Amino acid sequence: MTLSSLIVQMINGLADASTMFLVAAGLSLIFGVTRIVNFAHGSFYMVGIYVVYTLVSLIGASGLGFWSAVLLSAMAVAVLGALVEILILRRIYRAPELFQLLATFALVLVFKDAALYLWGPEDLFGPRAPGLGGAVQLLGRRIPQYDLVLIAIGPLVLGVLWLVLNRTRWGTLIRAATQDREMVGALGINQSWLFTGVFALGCFLAGLGGALQGPRIPANLALDLETIGNAFVVVVVGGMGSIPGAFLAALLIAEIKALCVAIGQVSVFGVVISLSKLTLVVEFLVMAVILVVRPWGLMGKPQAAARSTGQPEAPLAPAGAGVRKLAWAAVALLLAAPLLSHSFPYLTVLLVEIFIAVLFAASLHFIMGPGGMHSFGHAAYFGLGAYAAAMLVVKLHWPMELALVVGPLVAGLGALLFGWFSVRLSGVYLAMLTLAFAQIVWAIIYQWDEVTGGSNGLVGVWPSAWLASPLAYYYLALGCAVAGLLLLRRVLFAPFGYAMRAARDSVLRSDAIGIDVKRMQWLAFALAGVFCGAAGVLFAFSKGSISPEAISVSRSVDGLVMVMLGGLQTLLGPVVGASLFTWLQDVIARETDYWRAILGLVILALVLLFPAGIAGYFQRFVGGPARLGRQGSKGSGGAPELKAGIGKEAA
Repeated sequence: MTLSSLIVQMINGLADASTMFLVAAGLSLIFGVTRIVNFAHGSFYMVGIYVVYTLVSLIGASGLGFWSAVLLSAMAVAVLGALVEILILRRIYRAPELFQLLATFALVLVFKDAALYLWGPEDLFGPRAPGLGGAVQLLGRRIPQYDLVLIAIGPLVLGVLWLVLNRTRWGTLIRAATQDREMVGALGINQSWLFTGVFALGCFLAGLGGALQGPRIPANLALDLETIGNAFVVVVVGGMGSIPGAFLAALLIAEIKALCVAIGQVSVFGVVISLSKLTLVVEFLVMAVILVVRPWGLMGKPQAAARSTGQPEAPLAPAGAGVRKLAWAAVALLLAAPLLSHSFPYLTVLLVEIFIAVLFAASLHFIMGPGGMHSFGHAAYFGLGAYAAAMLVVKLHWPMELALVVGPLVAGLGALLFGWFSVRLSGVYLAMLTLAFAQIVWAIIYQWDEVTGGSNGLVGVWPSAWLASPLAYYYLALGCAVAGLLLLRRVLFAPFGYAMRAARDSVLRSDAIGIDVKRMQWLAFALAGVFCGAAGVLFAFSKGSISPEAISVSRSVDGLVMVMLGGLQTLLGPVVGASLFTWLQDVIARETDYWRAILGLVILALVLLFPAGIAGYFQRFVGGPARLGRQGSKGSGGAPELKAGIGKEAA
């Protein structure tokens, strides 16, 4: 590596930093004012690329036509964002934060299929910017002229945002709303239109970032999730709500990635390490380090890391006799379900998928609901369990029975390691650290060809002979799912479960009565990892193979959707949510190519109709395993600290 190539690579990194900043600045603005973690922000970026492609085709590829198309694309995305805020998000501002996240994820599905319908599945290559198609010679290397323009746009937008936020009345209101939204409303400011304006501005920046990338990258349907992951990292590293922090974080991450590409590989004690492969995960490594050392980000404020106040959560109540009878009746029906296999040959296969999804969702609900710890990377433990079992069977030729035991234990050890760092954070910061760990695990699995099979995965992961028939495996999956649910329920009504819920509701009170909060949360992470790993093992043997997709961000998001659809504050939530989501996904996907949009619309409808989750909504009318009144009943087993709700100091 020469000095000239390093300098050129670092300059190219500045162009990437400008785009990352534009998207992250919009996301940071939206979160700072509305407190919504906008999962659809990457979709607005994707729409910006597609729209500029269309507008340039219509207007023409002249200089005036191109730059007019860029601005018009950003404005069109801003209008789309304003409509989304008015028609959907404005109706759920009072809902729990995670349900707002669920609504924005539903929008991701809708936007993806809308783009598929309008522009098709093929990559679309936009024209180069007129007059900027050449390159500039620097140190014997060629740097694209368009990259130099992008490098200038980033600081220019930062300066404009600073002027807007610090030299205008609207900017003053935005900064005031970031600090205290309730006080802004008490002063007579129309918060609704303030939120709409901020959301539109954030979407404008995302659309502008996408439109500017038209000459550099093709428009494709995978840009939404790729972009939102990077944007989340930049916002969290810089500090939630900090625009200068987002700019600094974008520079830091882009230059580190450029440095990895420039160096290529290094030798440490005779071991060759490929730094270029780290570009898949380097931003998540940076985020993990920053969050461990400085949990509130580079330019964030310490109090921003605290968990926000939520609605009071009543203690869980054991199920009544009637509900227990219904539960066992449901198990009996599932035991008899294979009798219908002649009329519905696909029924047992679908039910096995539902059993695996239920166990996966129940393990996530364990730490999110009773534990109060939000995880965006739960698929890490699903993948660890699945890959551990697969490697034991394929590589070491162990019997399936041992793999069924060892796989979940490996996942539990992974959760024990990651949980030790994660429980030191809270709220969005904890969630993003779990996402970082999941992406690190995914990158290792994806690139370790010799052990994990790399992108091809592992095949030949078949059950033992006595479980080879679909019927036998069906009963194995059913037994594991029922046993897992019963064990998790038993833990929740044991002293450990009460202590965990006390820690969720009030850290200070829990500490005062002698509960080691961090230790309880750490053990809860490990326990959830074991059950999640068990779901992964069942998944691997049901498919006969395992690939990196099983540990991707989309699977973690699926788990979040399942839990929130059912309801966080009820034990039936993950069962109902996972069953409904898996069934809907299967049925709709077999009927139309645009199943994501239909599924997204269904999720949106459910969020608007049942903001507490489906099971949580119906718990208001019938007694059940988690009766959710405002006050707990006497004799329910709930300690006084469990009735206090979530305090600002809660983890």
